[in-house]
Amino acid sequence: MIAARIKDNIERFFDSDIYFSFRSSKVTMIAAAVTAAMLFGALFASWLSPQNPFDPAALSLMDAFTPPVWYPEGTWTYMLGTDDQGRDMLSALLYGSRVSLLVGFASIVFAMVLGIGLGLVSGYVGGATDAIIMRVADVQISFPAILIALLVDGVLRGVLPRNQHDELAVYVLVFSIGISYWVHFARTVRGTTMVEKNKEYVQAARVIGVHPWMIMWRHVLPNVMGPVLVIATVGLAVAVLLEATLSFLGVGVPPTEPSLGTLVRIGNDFLFSGEWWIVIFPGMVLATLVLAVNLLGDWLRDALNPRLR
Repeated sequence: MIAARIKDNIERFFDSDIYFSFRSSKVTMIAAAVTAAMLFGALFASWLSPQNPFDPAALSLMDAFTPPVWYPEGTWTYMLGTDDQGRDMLSALLYGSRVSLLVGFASIVFAMVLGIGLGLVSGYVGGATDAIIMRVADVQISFPAILIALLVDGVLRGVLPRNQHDELAVYVLVFSIGISYWVHFARTVRGTTMVEKNKEYVQAARVIGVHPWMIMWRHVLPNVMGPVLVIATVGLAVAVLLEATLSFLGVGVPPTEPSLGTLVRIGNDFLFSGEWWIVIFPGMVLATLVLAVNLLGDWLRDALNPRLR
């Protein structure tokens, strides 16, 4: 029964307009392939990378500043060269991408849960509850997300014990980025909820005595998820950029588990001394990841828009 249902869902997906739209766009297919390759490399970095770049026992200062393989001094052992500590750049990029994507995904999931919940309550209940939530959202959206993230990060680091900063850095970063992005989900869900709650199926559920919370989660929520998926896809790219910015400023993940932003910050010190690969390669990976995710978000927005079908 379950296998047959899964098979039917798969066949229905391949016959859907969304899959046809995906298959018809070469740019989207390339963006999806690039994103999938980066996700694969990040998830299996431990098996794919030639070395563990953050294990001091695996490093040798004698290999520091080794250029990429196409230089006369380069070697196939370090195809993309090494940094000032002898870390293999390819391995560092794989491990750094994993940290960046982990923080990005976790931040967006947290922002989605908070924003969808508040947006549903605000749009369905209305009244004073709606006014309070939306005024908070209006105040927050008037500030750049990076400033909100820096403020929250600074407050949390001041409250938490100093000896736990490195241990809790990733959690603090996820909370900081998520709390700065929930407004986009809340405003979108609120507007869609205000339209959906006046439709016949919601009125019928009220008449038969369904609890308002059940109406929100079982009936209204599935009908507001289309715009939310688009915001989440684009938001992932924004979250990765925010994480890279915070790490570049030195308030992100600890140096013991650096992300792409930390690698860019480290390489920036050697940009004008000739070791360009230490900063260029992390910057290229970061830009490629953000571009690919943004292209997927643009396609998803058009694919879910019934006016463009």
